[in-house]
Amino acid sequence: HRRPHDQNLFGIVQGGLDPKLSYAIGGLAGGENKDSFWRVVAQCTAALPEDKPRYVMGVGYPLDIVVCSALGADMYDCVYPTRTTYFGTALIPERVLKLKHRAMADDTQPIDPTCPCMVCKNYIRTYIHCLVTKDAMGSQLLSCHNLYYMMRLSRNLHTSIVEGRFVCDFLQTMFPKGDVLEWVCNAMEVAGIDISSCCAPFPSCQENYSSDEIGTNRFDK
Repeated sequence: HRRPHDQNLFGIVQGGLDPKLSYAIGGLAGGENKDSFWRVVAQCTAALPEDKPRYVMGVGYPLDIVVCSALGADMYDCVYPTRTTYFGTALIPERVLKLKHRAMADDTQPIDPTCPCMVCKNYIRTYIHCLVTKDAMGSQLLSCHNLYYMMRLSRNLHTSIVEGRFVCDFLQTMFPKGDVLEWVCNAMEVAGIDISSCCAPFPSCQENYSSDEIGTNRFDK
């Protein structure tokens, strides 16, 4: 730790799903159910100092990052954006795009028409489809796009998560029929973000869990 002005050094305690052991947010992303996942994140972000990094280890799905950021997390690490390119998968706002599918062979759009990354500016889906089925270069191009997508997502989250407007826009894009997953709706309720305009009504999560189980800043500790 020779560059203290450029680096952060902090401990990680991996408590998994045990609320008595969790401090920093490690030991997740191992296949646990999402309802348990978000509650542990909520508990940890409430307990961690606000002026220290609140770091969720191994989390990389865009939806999980949006939820965790709303609950107060600051940073993440994950191989998902690059590993998924081995299967020809690109991240776009509505869903994941499978470039290996036969339908992509005749699709002349960029990966994401709204994305200004180098790949979307210069290549179309047809070309990348040909690459990902035959050449490692396809994965490299998709990695460039996916990393740009994640960086763009992170910037938007940092600038607008407090007001909640980005969260609603993100969820409306991902769930255009309003069928937002129940665990997401419950997590947003605890985060204090109103997504009623894009989320079907579910029973309040506060009816299902006590404040001690959730442990967020919205409840007495």
